[in-house]
Amino acid sequence: MASENFIDFVNIFCRSGNGGAGSAHLARTAQDPKAGPDGGDGGKGGDVIMRGNRNLWTLLHLRYTKHIFAEDGGNGSSNLCFGKNGKSAIIEVPLGTIAKDPETGEIMGEVLEDGQEVVILKGGRGGQGNVHFKSATRQTPRFAQPGEEGFEQWINFELKVLADVGLVGFPNAGKSTLISVLSNAKPKIADYPFTTLVPNLGMVAYRDYQSFVIADIPGIIEGASEGKGIGLRFLRHIERNAILLFLIPVISENITKEYKILVNELLSYNEELVDKQQIIAITKCDLLPEEEIKKIQKKLKLPAPTLFISSHAHKNLQQLKDLIWQTLNPVL
Repeated sequence: MASENFIDFVNIFCRSGNGGAGSAHLARTAQDPKAGPDGGDGGKGGDVIMRGNRNLWTLLHLRYTKHIFAEDGGNGSSNLCFGKNGKSAIIEVPLGTIAKDPETGEIMGEVLEDGQEVVILKGGRGGQGNVHFKSATRQTPRFAQPGEEGFEQWINFELKVLADVGLVGFPNAGKSTLISVLSNAKPKIADYPFTTLVPNLGMVAYRDYQSFVIADIPGIIEGASEGKGIGLRFLRHIERNAILLFLIPVISENITKEYKILVNELLSYNEELVDKQQIIAITKCDLLPEEEIKKIQKKLKLPAPTLFISSHAHKNLQQLKDLIWQTLNPVL
């Protein structure tokens, strides 16, 4: 997926429809010139609705959309005719999208399933016609209710990638290489920081025709939670992942320190992230002799299941898939 085609944030001005006004009509016929009130109700204003669409992977189709308006409800009329309800505005979004108030940060709705609809702005109710206000003491009410106004505001739409496993690591930790070997994804791979600028999703085939989804997300750096580097764009996407797979190169100066930095960035962004299941993969093990790797294994003490792997040499990749599957599907 080209970086210019991956859009995970848009800001749109939305307006729900106004309710139609009730009618204050008084019926007059040849047989009965004072037949009384017969004003119908106004129609309801259209809602602004966010709908999940599994065929969408990005918010690219909304990139140049600045305004979305629902229809107003029609006015009531004589002979108890009700006004037409306004047509709702449907916003198709990929699964994992949230709608958020840009001023308060309040989440207005989120979609996680295909076809799921969430009303983010309700349309105004239609006003009642004068027939509702007739009484024994008020035979000919000459008034009706106006329709309620709809709502309007700017809304942020944010996509958070849905995947079973999210890869967490510094740039050049080997995330793109791993996902290209494990799955059918074809991420850009090169030996410089921030090769990956957008999330890549890969479907990993497992035993007995089973599978799970893994997400290669732009590399984290120290200070990402404060917006440094790709910053919050990265961290937003790992909120949806069931498992966090930490990738740390075996040639790192201090593997334990690197792991702690990654965890601290997650904590600073959202404390709930560190409650997720974790797996640690020590990558690029083809770059060191086996004797040195064994020495590192003996010294290393990390708080999560740890495997030493090599994507290039395909070392321990099946064991890694087994561990991921067992973590995703624990035997009760």
